[in-house]
Amino acid sequence: MRTERNLTRRLDRVFARLDREPERPAHIDVPRMSRHRVVLFTATLAFYLAIVWAVVITSWLVRLDWQVMFFRPYQQWPQIHAFLDYYVVLGQRGPTAVMVAAWLGWRSWRQHTLRPLLTLATSLLLLNMTVGAAKLGMGRLGPHYATVIGSNEMGQGGDIFPSGHTANAVVTWGILAYLASTPRARRWLSALSAITALGVGLTTVYLGTHWLSDVLLGWAAGLLILLALPWFEPLIAWVETTVFGLRDFVRELLRDLLRTRRGRPVPEPAVPVTPVVFRPRATPAEQPAPAREPVASTRASRGLAHLAPGPHTTRSERTPVTPAGSRRPPHADHRPPRGTTQPARPLTGG
Repeated sequence: MRTERNLTRRLDRVFARLDREPERPAHIDVPRMSRHRVVLFTATLAFYLAIVWAVVITSWLVRLDWQVMFFRPYQQWPQIHAFLDYYVVLGQRGPTAVMVAAWLGWRSWRQHTLRPLLTLATSLLLLNMTVGAAKLGMGRLGPHYATVIGSNEMGQGGDIFPSGHTANAVVTWGILAYLASTPRARRWLSALSAITALGVGLTTVYLGTHWLSDVLLGWAAGLLILLALPWFEPLIAWVETTVFGLRDFVRELLRDLLRTRRGRPVPEPAVPVTPVVFRPRATPAEQPAPAREPVASTRASRGLAHLAPGPHTTRSERTPVTPAGSRRPPHADHRPPRGTTQPARPLTGG
């Protein structure tokens, strides 16, 4: 019993804390797919397709990839190798997703909105679908597994093209700029995320895990996802409304169950009340006279007479009555019938 009460108090405390927070800051505007954004999306998509075509036809870009690989940057600057081994973790999906989700989760709790977390989930889902499909579809091998010098290494069963670290860095850190609440914060976060993503891409080239063309395509893939997010804002808003509706339903259900266990009556839903119409009462003249039944003439069949209320008299005003009858003498006109003798009166006074 005590455990149920503590659980109820904790639930009420959490829900009350959430209800005290603002629903959503009024100065935050949801990004829309403007004409400028459409132009950037189209240009980035053209750049993406151009990189893929340049690698497929084994153009000068593939020759540049081999030249950078033979240069071996990790041997040219070995002193920064240890630092870059840790820095490249900023492009791994697991650690970065946990860090960014923790920050966005705190923002969602403070602002009482699921939009930051839903936006992150949507972007990561798009990233897995697009980049994963491209990797499996083109099957390019990395520099450490290349077989023929000068070839594009396409269709060999690899999963290196485009760079997943680079695309993940663009999307994960770019979400912070996309969800910024002020234009100044958006500018600073955009610059910071761009520098981080650029550094992660170049680090993979330094370590020899990716071709230079892989990094270029990874930058384009991540930017395409960020530019396409406004198209998914209506879906994000619908999911948020649905989740909040389910939360309210479950909360009311839990409260009703706890009240039932504790023996308290569960409030019933309000039922619409039909208004009652009062009609004027009919006058005695308008009412039809009821049919009377014949009454017997015997006195025994009569009911008790109901006397009209009258003024109440005091005891002194009432006529004294004795058990033998009234004290007044009989009336002079009252005479006994003939044939009867009148009893003699007693003589008084001598």
